[in-house]
Amino acid sequence: MTDKLAFIFPGQGSQQVGMLADYMGEPVVRDTLEEASQILGLDLMALFSRGPAEELNRTENTQPALLAASVALWRLWASKNPEAKLEFLAGHSLGEYSALVCSGSLDFKEAVSLVRKRGLFMQGAVAQGEGAMAAILGLSDDQVIEVCQSAAQGGVVEAVNFNSPGQVVIAGGAGEVKRAAALAGEAGARKAIMLPVSVPSHCALMKPAAEQLKVELEKISIIAPSIPVVQNVSASVVTEPEAIRNNLVAQLYSPVRWVESIELMHKSGVAQFVECGPGKVLAGLNKRIVRRVPVTPLESLSAMDKLLEELSQVSA
Repeated sequence: MTDKLAFIFPGQGSQQVGMLADYMGEPVVRDTLEEASQILGLDLMALFSRGPAEELNRTENTQPALLAASVALWRLWASKNPEAKLEFLAGHSLGEYSALVCSGSLDFKEAVSLVRKRGLFMQGAVAQGEGAMAAILGLSDDQVIEVCQSAAQGGVVEAVNFNSPGQVVIAGGAGEVKRAAALAGEAGARKAIMLPVSVPSHCALMKPAAEQLKVELEKISIIAPSIPVVQNVSASVVTEPEAIRNNLVAQLYSPVRWVESIELMHKSGVAQFVECGPGKVLAGLNKRIVRRVPVTPLESLSAMDKLLEELSQVSA
């Protein structure tokens, strides 16, 4: 165990009915969810506990719900461990907004409203059924990129999430993605799995959404983070507010460079990661990126308390 920590924040796909159930007795968590609920006109505590799943999984609800969940856990952590020093923060796709809020770079209330609009813009950029995503397992990054180039045939299909060695997600037009998935199989992929999503995130089809997001981002204040944030687009620490703003726009149509981001933090001295949000998707990815580095998902209050106890023993 080490006190050189980085917090990582999950994106879409980590939500589920029942999330944060173990934390609902904590006033900090309830207050954070109520704050977001008032902005959204949506009862997040009820949505988390009872669903329905279809409502939670609507992109314009999922994005602010996950942001609020991650920030709630962060605030609880900070209240229990106000002296904690973190080396880095990073978030996967939507999770980058959580990281920026927790670093003090983005205001929570503004971010809640912003990511709801982000979800609406993304949903509106491509008609239902016209976009798709697929996970390609067992090929190198270069092989996946080559498969996409062969499958595009004038359309759009791109490698968009470099999640872990041997796991790359592709996105684009539905026909092009299916063609690329078939070609990946021929190239030796272990699996090519079509994902149950309605929006082909992080590819060129999201450029209209990015233009709309840019207008909204120009309306809000962004300040330099108090904790270094590694951004998806550059896989590097970005501190200048205008660069952060530009990267958030570009993120909608650019790959998530998650492997490089985790490797950067590890090479910079981080030897313990904490997944701050529902689920443990990022923990699973991290174990394939930096295999011997512990990663603790804050799935339960007992998990958080255990981690706090371990850290207190290290620093004692």
